[in-house]
Amino acid sequence: MLRNTLIVGIVAAMASAVAACPALAQDAALTDPQIAHIAYTAGQIDIEAAQLALKKTGNADVRAFAELMARDHAAVNDQALALVKRLNVTPEENDTSAALAKQATETTARLEALSGAEFDHAYVENEVGYHRSVNDALRNALIPGAHNAELKALLETGLTLFQEHQAHAEHLADMVK
Repeated sequence: MLRNTLIVGIVAAMASAVAACPALAQDAALTDPQIAHIAYTAGQIDIEAAQLALKKTGNADVRAFAELMARDHAAVNDQALALVKRLNVTPEENDTSAALAKQATETTARLEALSGAEFDHAYVENEVGYHRSVNDALRNALIPGAHNAELKALLETGLTLFQEHQAHAEHLADMVK
């Protein structure tokens, strides 16, 4: 019961951090530097969650998934950094990226308190909810809000990849129940 309560809390908190941020409201005007910072922050959060999973899991499937998350999100973040450097744009911290970082700290603390199968289950469920929320934010706010064609293309590429991550996490969640 405690495990399910923690899992629900972790997933709900991450989802609400992405969905409830005022900057992601459809009518909010995000700048490209703000969008770049949000996207980079979201990727970095998943890299750090994967690194935690790699330290804590003993499950080969969870380990392989975490390795994939760390590798793929690092690659996208590297592409984003190269793009903003080439465009001479400085990513701009904003309410959304700050809320994501704060929520990630809280989620990490909750995950760190778990071990074994409880950790694996909570980590994977968090990945399902987190990718669902980030994909919704990309699809409904960040991509439509991006003005630079190269940034928009990178976000669209990221969305395609992260939708695959979500499907992978959903499949894995069925395996680690």
